[in-house]
Amino acid sequence: MTKKQGIIKNSDKTVILLFLVMVAIGWLNIYAAEYTEGRGHVFDLGTSFGKQLMFILSGLVIAAAVMLIDVRFFTGFAKIIYGVSILLLVAVLFAGVEINATKAWFRIGGLAFQPSEIAKYGTALALASIIGNMRTRKPGKADLLKGFGVILLPAGLVLLQKDVGTTLVFLSFSLALFREGWIGLIALAVGGIAVFLFVLTLMMNEFIIIGGLAFMAVVIGVITRKKTGAVLHVITLFLVLSGYVYSVDYAFDNILQPHHKARIEVLVHGNADLQGAGYNLHQSKIAIGSGGLWGKGFLQGTQTQFNFVPEQTTDFIFCTIGEEWGFAGSLVIIGLFVWLLLRLLYLAERQKSTFSRVFGYSVTSVLFFHFAVNIGMTVGLVPVIGIPLPLISYGGSSLWGTTLMIFTFLKFDANRHEML
Repeated sequence: MTKKQGIIKNSDKTVILLFLVMVAIGWLNIYAAEYTEGRGHVFDLGTSFGKQLMFILSGLVIAAAVMLIDVRFFTGFAKIIYGVSILLLVAVLFAGVEINATKAWFRIGGLAFQPSEIAKYGTALALASIIGNMRTRKPGKADLLKGFGVILLPAGLVLLQKDVGTTLVFLSFSLALFREGWIGLIALAVGGIAVFLFVLTLMMNEFIIIGGLAFMAVVIGVITRKKTGAVLHVITLFLVLSGYVYSVDYAFDNILQPHHKARIEVLVHGNADLQGAGYNLHQSKIAIGSGGLWGKGFLQGTQTQFNFVPEQTTDFIFCTIGEEWGFAGSLVIIGLFVWLLLRLLYLAERQKSTFSRVFGYSVTSVLFFHFAVNIGMTVGLVPVIGIPLPLISYGGSSLWGTTLMIFTFLKFDANRHEML
């Protein structure tokens, strides 16, 4: 058996099949979202569905190339790939074009390329390299500095592009760190508390919240008063949380962009603003709700056909699925994503090397964040932060980046007995 035949035989067929099915479903829904009678053929590059077909075909070429490259290329050049992605993030701040108030794109001819998609891939490789090269399982201070720095550096550069949604995606790498024991349940709990207090502060007066924290601190202090140092820890925690609550208002008023603030207010306060920030979400809910159980049928969605929902081929592609394929079709899409994510987790756990396991968890974390937040945006569970639904939404950068991550991991899995 040749080496190429071995790679094909050892590649996980389930993930490949799910990838192909989801990409095909994505193209059909992009076609439906832009369809007008008599408009162009499927290869018409003047349409989103024509361009997406070209992206898919080139994505398949990328997938094949990744599977043919020697696996040592990815392990040996992980940090170089990361470095190149950082340089691209810096370059786009100076030479990029602004699209939808975000300076995160390079314009090449008639196409736009988003370097943050490559940065996700580079960050996953670099993080896997750092953790994989550790001599002991427990990270030292230098390891922690490198690991968190590798994540925060691209996140900070993307934030400078005013792309808050993609910035948050980089925080999903914390799930890979949790798997490797770098952060524990307490750290995740603190993160959850921070999110809860952020939302609560936007809904209530900060003095009421701090008063509640003070009451809880007094109760806990009384209960633990006999334990040495416990009261001091409670007081310290109270001061930290109170400072955080005050900082939320400052960040909301002085750091977030106006359209970000408007979208958060729509979600938190229920301020519909149907002609402004709440328009997308309102139309999205109408489209999904109108699909009923079985949907209106392919190319039969009225919200879709009359372009009531903006960005329907990209961030709001799930609206087309909900309207034309109904609740049943939406469940199928969610089921496919859950199946893909669980399969990737299974593959990650069977890896023989720390490098490939960390990379697998990083890929799964990024896909999960995109999946959960994108669908949450369309149904009003999370603010609209503008991130696509992987493999489904229109966009070459997103599709190529996702393809790179998935097939690089499949390459690692096919060679798992060699990567020790």
